[in-house]
Amino acid sequence: MADIEKICSLAKLASYDLATLGSEDKNRILNAIADEIEASKAAILKENAKDIEAASALSEAMKDRLRLDDKRIAAICEGVRDVAKLDDPVGEITETFIRPNGLEISKVRVPLGVIGVIYESRPNVTADVAALCIKSGNCVILRGGKEAINSNRILAAIIGDAIEKSGVISRNIVAFVDDVTREGSLAMLRQSKYIDVIIPRGGDGLKKFVLENALMPVIASAGGNCHLYVEKTADLDMAAAVVANAKLSRPSTCNALEQLLVDRSVAKQFLPLVCGILKQNGCVVNGSEEARSYCDYIVPCDEQEYFKEHGDKVLTAYIVDGVAEATERVNAHGTGHSDGILTNDKKAADYFVAKVDSACVYVNASTRFTDGFEFGFGAEIGISTQKLHARGPLGLKQLTSEKYIVRGNGQVRK
Repeated sequence: MADIEKICSLAKLASYDLATLGSEDKNRILNAIADEIEASKAAILKENAKDIEAASALSEAMKDRLRLDDKRIAAICEGVRDVAKLDDPVGEITETFIRPNGLEISKVRVPLGVIGVIYESRPNVTADVAALCIKSGNCVILRGGKEAINSNRILAAIIGDAIEKSGVISRNIVAFVDDVTREGSLAMLRQSKYIDVIIPRGGDGLKKFVLENALMPVIASAGGNCHLYVEKTADLDMAAAVVANAKLSRPSTCNALEQLLVDRSVAKQFLPLVCGILKQNGCVVNGSEEARSYCDYIVPCDEQEYFKEHGDKVLTAYIVDGVAEATERVNAHGTGHSDGILTNDKKAADYFVAKVDSACVYVNASTRFTDGFEFGFGAEIGISTQKLHARGPLGLKQLTSEKYIVRGNGQVRK
């Protein structure tokens, strides 16, 4: 087992230096990381091939999450460079006021400190998270899943080498826990002395494990059981295109559509239309008995399918009678991630937006836009499905806190 306590303590020491590093130096480090990843492409692909070979039993969708190629490595490098171009939130004064006694009080953005990230599958997360943490002044401790261990290991080593070569700061600002055992995760979750916050990136199982075992605060960034509701006034051709995009563009991602709700008054027209598109693309559609009565492509399913994040080319369809029932169903079965309505009725849209309790609520758009890049944040460290501190895509500002700076001229309290 890796010496996790030592890794965490070194990151804590490095965090005090990183917190005071200026934007120019942080950007120099990020550009050095992108250059080093680019130069090491052949070595990265070699290690990634080992992960793909070991993943033979996984679904094609899960293999796709693991797979790196020239285009994806180029996208990783572009993502790191894009983070370097973003405004640095650290040091931003968000509020200043003067008390009657003359004290000047300012609220200033500061890093959280040391962030631990436990994540599954996609190796691009290693670089995305490291870049965001560096730019926001946070040290990061990375612990990836066993499926991507070879890819994560080499990416973390390359990032560390690039930091060291930059000569700006210790490579300990980005640490990697080279231990994929349950015991390794538990040991990391006990390091509350050194880790300020833990962020899980993965399915509900990982989220539950972290929430049950972490001794430090957790920003829950888990999977999504995402819904789209086709309301009776929707443009059905537009709705079918949006549903197809939300389900098919990358079915393994947490913002992919899993549950399709269709208003009873348009189900007879809409379900055959959208199922025709889904069938052509190899997507299985499960559904309620009523949904199946409108389209024979839909197959029976049990109640658990309505709570499931499929993570593959599988979609579940259910018939509802109006926007009130649709919102009740989203709140009862969803995970508070990304849910939407397709409609031409402003009242229905406003009702849905107000009633649905999710981090991101869409009107006439695909759920696939829940993403740091798409929201203009740069790469995100995850999608928070909880309500405290931050909700939705976690970009640079969401990785900071605020502290009060109080300036006086000798005031004492009476």
